[in-house]
Amino acid sequence: MTDRKASPSNAKFPTAKPRRPRPITAQRLANIAAQYLDRYATSRENLRRVLQRRVLKAAYVHEDTDVALANGWIDDLIARYEDAGVLNDRSYGEGRARTLMARGTAHRVIRLRLQEKGLDPDTIDHALNSLQDEHPEPELAAAIKLARRRRLGPYRAPDTRGEKQDRDLAAMARAGFSYDMARRVIECEDVQDLEDWLHQRP
Repeated sequence: MTDRKASPSNAKFPTAKPRRPRPITAQRLANIAAQYLDRYATSRENLRRVLQRRVLKAAYVHEDTDVALANGWIDDLIARYEDAGVLNDRSYGEGRARTLMARGTAHRVIRLRLQEKGLDPDTIDHALNSLQDEHPEPELAAAIKLARRRRLGPYRAPDTRGEKQDRDLAAMARAGFSYDMARRVIECEDVQDLEDWLHQRP
């Protein structure tokens, strides 16, 4: 009788244990904030949420964590970064809105994304209005960019446009565009007309 070797699928490998959160100190929070800001543009409120999550994670393991004291350190850090110009919700909102529009994101979806990052209504309105510096019709520009990226409407092969039209209109609607805007793009006869609209400048 021969010994059966264990198959790789049955072999047991040691799993890495999750790292134990380190105790929270003012310096530890400052390091976390600096590392996050080195990697991401963010809003004041979003940075606050990131740091508060780290505090709560540490508090779950280290029962002596003073959450109120840590929140005070977070307030100080945010004020310091705002004074230095590193955190600026208005600039962040403008940049994020431009990035989302370039990806073909509808206005209503951009608004929701900025709300999720903790921006206030006035800052969001300013960010959306600033898109007119990029294009006289920002919503049209976003709709064209989405159609081009996903090859909808006139960006399809001519022999498939008719049978796919309803599907393309539905895709635009799911992306947050109005029915009228979706029709304006999907039913356009000539893709060059869309490209000409896209390259208009204010």
